[in-house]
Amino acid sequence: MLYTKWLTTVILLLALQQNAYCWGFFAHQKINYLAVFMLPPEMMVLYKPHIVFLSEHSVDPDKRRYSVAQEAPRHFIDIDYYGAYPYPLLPRKWEEAVGCYTEDTLTARGIVPWWVQIMQQRLTNAFKERNGSLILKLSAEIGHYIADAHVPLHACSNHNGQHTSQQGIHGFWESRVPELLAEKNWDFFIGKATYLTSPGEFIWQRVLESATAADTVLRCEKDLTKKFPPDRKFAFELRNGMLMRQYSSDFTTAYSDLLNGMVERRMRQSIYAVASFWYTAWVNAGQPDLKELSGKDFGQADLLEFEELNMQWKAGKTMGKNCE
Repeated sequence: MLYTKWLTTVILLLALQQNAYCWGFFAHQKINYLAVFMLPPEMMVLYKPHIVFLSEHSVDPDKRRYSVAQEAPRHFIDIDYYGAYPYPLLPRKWEEAVGCYTEDTLTARGIVPWWVQIMQQRLTNAFKERNGSLILKLSAEIGHYIADAHVPLHACSNHNGQHTSQQGIHGFWESRVPELLAEKNWDFFIGKATYLTSPGEFIWQRVLESATAADTVLRCEKDLTKKFPPDRKFAFELRNGMLMRQYSSDFTTAYSDLLNGMVERRMRQSIYAVASFWYTAWVNAGQPDLKELSGKDFGQADLLEFEELNMQWKAGKTMGKNCE
């Protein structure tokens, strides 16, 4: 009997090592979903009928990290390796940055602001080609990378508190907080997408904002932990049919309050940014008529690609730096 209770306790404690995806599946899906409603009617004719696809496939880049080694660096940038804010030693243009640091060095430290710009050009080209399925796939995926750029710990080498004995803070900030508070407490009435005259400058500014917020994310968790004994900081909850050790509701709410709504604010900014990048790509492509694309289904090759991605995600192990 004692052995059984001990074994049960060990299993529950091991369950603490839950997977934490970048922004969490819930937040990424909600960001893309809500971004659709910020688009003009001329774009809604394509995006609204496929809103479920855009939401569900917002997490494809995270799933791809289980099969593609080059995927992980596209989600972050350890910008603190490049000196102090505003990091003047790091060129914003890719070619200049490669000339200063080499492509291997940049890749090892993360490339999210450059990758967003690559995806933006691909999306613009897809609009020019009037390729409906490609527009939707790229829209879903660029939404993921843009949102990741808004996460403070995606712009910090101490990305999971591993250097400050705060392991788990990554998933706490971007998964647990929004999953617990977004539906009931947060306001997502944002307005409309706007045209970005310089998408590159825009995404770099959001990365810099993330970098400056990283210390606050870490400090507030550490300060709050001093006020919460372990039995109040954590609680066991059912998750996907399993009893798992989670940050408690009280600790999570107190943390969000101590951050003065930072997680909600960055999520709102992500929604606005995603919609505005979509809109900007469409405008830069000449505002093509999207009505004729709205009723077309994905081809067999696309469906097989999605299925293979899901199989690799379910069976595999992440490659590169983890978000856990």
